Amino acid sequence: MASTAVGRPVSALKESGSGKDASGLCPSSETLSHALDYKESDPAKAIAMLREVLYHPASTAEVLRVKEQAITALSDLLSQEKKAEELRGLLTDLRPYFNLIPKAKTAKIVRGIIDAVAKIPGTSDLQISLCREMVEWTRAEKRMFLRQRVEARLAALLMENKEYSEALSLLTNLVREVRRLDDKLLLVDIDLLECKLYFSLRNLAKAKAALTAARTAANAIYVPPAQQGTIDLQSGILHAEEKDYKTGFSYFFEAFEAFNALDDPRAVFSLKYMLLCKIMLNQADDVGSLISSKAGLKYTGVELDAMKAVADAYGKRSLKNFEEALNVYREQLEEDPIVHRHLSSLYDTLLEQNLCRLIEPFSRVEISHISELIGLPSENVEKKLSQMILDKKFAGTLDQGAGCLIIFDDVKPDGIYPSTLETLSNISKVVDSLYLKSAKIMA
Repeated sequence: MASTAVGRPVSALKESGSGKDASGLCPSSETLSHALDYKESDPAKAIAMLREVLYHPASTAEVLRVKEQAITALSDLLSQEKKAEELRGLLTDLRPYFNLIPKAKTAKIVRGIIDAVAKIPGTSDLQISLCREMVEWTRAEKRMFLRQRVEARLAALLMENKEYSEALSLLTNLVREVRRLDDKLLLVDIDLLECKLYFSLRNLAKAKAALTAARTAANAIYVPPAQQGTIDLQSGILHAEEKDYKTGFSYFFEAFEAFNALDDPRAVFSLKYMLLCKIMLNQADDVGSLISSKAGLKYTGVELDAMKAVADAYGKRSLKNFEEALNVYREQLEEDPIVHRHLSSLYDTLLEQNLCRLIEPFSRVEISHISELIGLPSENVEKKLSQMILDKKFAGTLDQGAGCLIIFDDVKPDGIYPSTLETLSNISKVVDSLYLKSAKIMA
């Protein structure tokens, strides 16, 4: 019985008259409850029974209500069993059912099934394909409200898949359309997506403009706390990118407060970026107190351990400990683009400080010796010293033939040159003044 329902459209089941429950009666809450009893012990049987409920030909108000609950339960079960293709088929099979229920409920069910697919790892391509199908269907059915939200979801997926050009084109058209309709809640979502997209493209000016637009739209309406937290989190990221770590820290703190109250998993990332700002502000000593606070202890784990290791290495000015932290916590530090970008800058600063301290006693020193002292390969040391000379961090030259660094003595600026230039400038003014006076006398 259950096998006949799998992958068959509702219309076909209506015609055949199959899909009734064992008693031949219309499905009810008791039928649904009976199916869910097998959720843990026999998921396959629960799925089959939920399909029987879902594909029943009756369409009374009570049956439609039970079917809606069955769809939610079936989506959760299929997601739990990692049956992404069956979820996709379910969304296709439900299209005749969508004609029987209000459009708002249709939108809720469609978005719920797409969310269920998103919970299954490695389904990004399937999600994109599914969203494209639903966009085409919503265009054909003229369901503009649902189409706009599915397109926004599609743009987010394309951005995650690094298909920036298509995502930008989709968002540009969507922003224009939603602004015309003045749907401010959706506009906040789209402006935030646009901000993240431009940030990924390293266009900070447009990212800031999109974030400002999102804030403007959010100020005109009530936005859920999670959405406000997202705005604050993105604001902190942009301020940190501009090296304004103090303001960035305050925004990350606001985001953390919002996510912490909601038990949102993004709270730990907000706290992680707060610690990053403290390190970049040369306040690494505060990291330990933040982690050991009441709020920090709630999120104790590998993410915070990674930042603690970086803070300890930076406090000791130890490149070796810094590199060890990067190797041990590669996933938390190197693979997080926000943290990685700032830690690269921090590593360069730390390396320059250590090199300047090591070469200070010398006027001529072998690069291999500096390499041994600092514990890094000679090639890396030579490359960094060359860059520091070009950036005028110190005066010197590299003798590559001898493998040595020659450091020049600091030349004190001679005060006679500025004085001479100032005297010549004053003489020029005097000559110009005398010329004007003589011109008046001659006239």
